[in-house]
Amino acid sequence: MTFFGIIFTSKKMIQIFITGGTFDKSYNYIEGNLYFEETHLPEMLKRSRCQLDLQIQTLMMLDSLELEASHRSLIGKACIDTPSNQILITHGTDTIVESASYLAQEKLLQQKTIVLTGAMIPYAFGSSSDGFFNLGCALSFVQTLESGVYVVMQGQYFKWNEVRKNKAKGRFERIKQ
Repeated sequence: MTFFGIIFTSKKMIQIFITGGTFDKSYNYIEGNLYFEETHLPEMLKRSRCQLDLQIQTLMMLDSLELEASHRSLIGKACIDTPSNQILITHGTDTIVESASYLAQEKLLQQKTIVLTGAMIPYAFGSSSDGFFNLGCALSFVQTLESGVYVVMQGQYFKWNEVRKNKAKGRFERIKQ
């Protein structure tokens, strides 16, 4: 639609930043270990027949336990620099809450909706992976939640400061501040 020479569209572009994590790990069946090769995200989006306007950029392929302040700074800068106000970040689950907290402190991001998601089981493990489900939920939540920073796991969204990973139970749970 055009109004006074300005073009308006109802379709919003979603920026996806890939940082690695279990979500993108592959499995070496001979040696029995997990490793990074390339992101599985394009394949997942193709298989799910996603029709959204997406911009995908790989920032890093790291286990979240290897993330340092410089990596979080890079993620923050990428979020600031993107023109999109809807941002989805794939991230390892072990430090996803720390990264969400870091992004929530950045004043230049307060008008954006940022959703971090991950997987407890690698996509490469097929139907046992929670990656597909978490990705679909994250894509829905990033379009519908108000601005802020959220963690999306297991069909739920959590504000950045109201979530923790319960390693003993293998799930994310809400906490009150």
